[in-house]
Amino acid sequence: MSFETLWADQSAIGRNPETGGYTRGGWTPTEREATAWFLDQCTRRDLKVESDGIGNLVAWWGPADQPGVVTGSHLDSVIDGGAFDGPLGVVSALAAVDQLRRDGFTPRVPIGVGAFVEEEGSRFGMPCLGSRVAAGVLPADKALALTDRQGVTLSAALEAAGVDPAGVGPSPLLERMGTFVELHVEQGRGLTAPVGVASSIWPHGRYRFTFEGEANHAGTTLMEDRHDPMLTYAMTALAANKQARLAGARATFGRLSIEPNGTNAVPSRVIAWLDARAADDATLESLLEAITRQAVERAERDGTTVAVVPESVSPIVDFPAGLRDRLVGVLDGAPVLPTGAGHDAGVFSAAGIPTAMLFVRNPTGISHSPAEFAEEDDCLAGVEALAAVLKDLAQ
Repeated sequence: MSFETLWADQSAIGRNPETGGYTRGGWTPTEREATAWFLDQCTRRDLKVESDGIGNLVAWWGPADQPGVVTGSHLDSVIDGGAFDGPLGVVSALAAVDQLRRDGFTPRVPIGVGAFVEEEGSRFGMPCLGSRVAAGVLPADKALALTDRQGVTLSAALEAAGVDPAGVGPSPLLERMGTFVELHVEQGRGLTAPVGVASSIWPHGRYRFTFEGEANHAGTTLMEDRHDPMLTYAMTALAANKQARLAGARATFGRLSIEPNGTNAVPSRVIAWLDARAADDATLESLLEAITRQAVERAERDGTTVAVVPESVSPIVDFPAGLRDRLVGVLDGAPVLPTGAGHDAGVFSAAGIPTAMLFVRNPTGISHSPAEFAEEDDCLAGVEALAAVLKDLAQ
């Protein structure tokens, strides 16, 4: 089956016809529909599907019961996200297997096509949730206790999806993952060729800032008598923007929870989630320290308080130079570039699995948005590149 047919076949799942964006949160009906589509495609190809306790999937082609080369990505999305982030890697993996079969290639080691759950963390707030649990980085008890915005625990969500939470834990799938290669749309403007190879993933983290103040009447409370946590948050957001610019880093407050959330009331509490990223671990640490220091100083002026809790922090990932250079050679000198986006590939690499990434050009640089885009010719070049890499690693 051609890439174009595969892409069109899954492109309506979870799509909002008004915005053009996709919402496929982990274990929601749209994400489950996408997973069912993937399983159907594996069945059509006579691929042997293996699953772990949390629902990560790998479908195998070739010799059984030995380590192999795994490719793939994820099918979940951010809220109202783009079409390419995740699904491009899964669809391209299936298309690459189809191409290798048409070419008469027989792998000497198995090739696996993977679909890993809740990579974005859009439902339960933990990025790369499925791969973190699989690698043993996130203990099962902590994972199962995570809650979504409606207060539903991961344990309850799994049960509702027909998955037994008792099976959640380190994954046997990783025992057969001799090498992992993830193809992904590039999420910035750093790639000018159709296909590139990743050198590293920037360190990044998610931090919860809780600003506490005093609820009061918006009309009768004098400005000088207020203890307004929204003001402290607003100045912290401005400080984060400035400090990130000075450090050549990234800092984004993209989510808020406000209490009591009334138009005519001074808030009592503002919870804000910071996403921070930098080119190295030291810069990320100093960036967080600078933002936190300015938040505390502003809180003292406003008569409020602030507490900062890291929810997830991932150190820098440098992909193995030998594997990276091998891919560059197979692809006739493809450009090499780092990425500021997190990926399951980073988790698997940190777990000791030889890992590499391929990027497909994004002409606008826009991602996590309905405007995310990749040209069809570049996507086809990505399939060609992935097929060449899989052939080299599996022969």
